[in-house]
Amino acid sequence: MQNVSMQLVKTMEKRDDVELFTIIHQASWRMIGLKTFLFLFTLLWKIPAAIKKHNPDVILFSSMVTAAILPFLLKKPSVPCATINHGQDVTLPVKIYQWYLPIVFRHLDGVISVSEATRRACISRGMKPEKGGVLPNGIHTDVLAELPSKEDARKRIEKEFNINLSGRYILLSVGRQVKRKGHAWFIDNVLPNLESNVIFLIIGDGPEHEKIWQARERAAGKQNILIAGKQPDAVLNAAYAAADLFIMPNIPVEGDMEGFGIVLLEANRAGVPAVAADLEGIKDVIVQGVNGYRVPSGNAEEFAERIDETLKNELKELSLKAREFVINTFSWNSVVDKYVTFLKRLN
Repeated sequence: MQNVSMQLVKTMEKRDDVELFTIIHQASWRMIGLKTFLFLFTLLWKIPAAIKKHNPDVILFSSMVTAAILPFLLKKPSVPCATINHGQDVTLPVKIYQWYLPIVFRHLDGVISVSEATRRACISRGMKPEKGGVLPNGIHTDVLAELPSKEDARKRIEKEFNINLSGRYILLSVGRQVKRKGHAWFIDNVLPNLESNVIFLIIGDGPEHEKIWQARERAAGKQNILIAGKQPDAVLNAAYAAADLFIMPNIPVEGDMEGFGIVLLEANRAGVPAVAADLEGIKDVIVQGVNGYRVPSGNAEEFAERIDETLKNELKELSLKAREFVINTFSWNSVVDKYVTFLKRLN
């Protein structure tokens, strides 16, 4: 959420029709709970002071967590207030937080959800439907200039991880390793059914890391599964450029959801189509046969068939379409146009 919010801010700052004043909190994961609480506490006086100083047309919160401060302000802001929500900031399975969300929605004039699934989650928690709109996350397209060629990228991955990629396809998965991502399920149930000669490269870390390792260790073809952990941007860019398919095999987890799936856009930007679970916010990102395919979550046989078929018969055409689609649909300039239109309606 932090990265997406900062990209939104930087794109808005470049516009001639927007004058932006920001109160920004950036923090590492270490002690993020305490740091966020202290930041929210400072908003009790920073928001009224900013309204008095700048007289804004609208206040936009970057998530439901920051918007949660609204009911605690001594005086209701004299300008419209809106927020963005991303999925987990709506579904967080904490009873008091879920009890409190309807109160926050009553204090908001506009609610921007990053996917239709997230919007429905808001409505089920007390948001009036007319307050909400669905606007996607965006992605910077200038990163394309930093991506190596596919040939150079494959050489970099071979050297970085001491593997031989000759005659092999790369299936790539990137992101925080939590249960809903379905990595262990994919290793156990899909990889054994693939006919294609593949390497499954997993980049990222998180609380499910050990369970993913355990799934690898019990796999018959564990030499074809590379769990790389968190990697620097240069290696991550090489992985995107080298990959043939992006895999996002999410499974439903109560209290957790995939609000959008920004990594799908990052893969498409590199010309890598996706095969992903037809679940939650992923539905808003993947258009069947354009930038990838959605497969019923938990259907191992269909996952394997779709991966094999795409690698065998559709890869070149789908790669070109995926890159063109993401640039035309999800570039930040295009997305921010929609944000500005939405926010102007509130004033």
